[in-house]
Amino acid sequence: MANIESQKKRNRQNEAARLKNRTTRSELKTRNRNAIETAESGDAAAAQEALRVAQKRIDMAASKGLLHKRTAARRKSRLAKQVAKTLG
Repeated sequence: MANIESQKKRNRQNEAARLKNRTTRSELKTRNRNAIETAESGDAAAAQEALRVAQKRIDMAASKGLLHKRTAARRKSRLAKQVAKTLG
């Protein structure tokens, strides 16, 4: 356990950030899965909407520093390709 006050504060901040990042990462996974499952169902309009929402969440995570901008771009590209391939 830390004895230095600044380190105690840093530990509290790290824990708060960890919990916030965990919820955001979980939401990213959920949105991606929803986009893929919607595409598999065959509804093109709903799949495009789900894809748009998933890409928006990826962009938001990148803007907040949770993902690197190139990682975000790669994930968006892969997701779009997968949805397009599924829709045929």
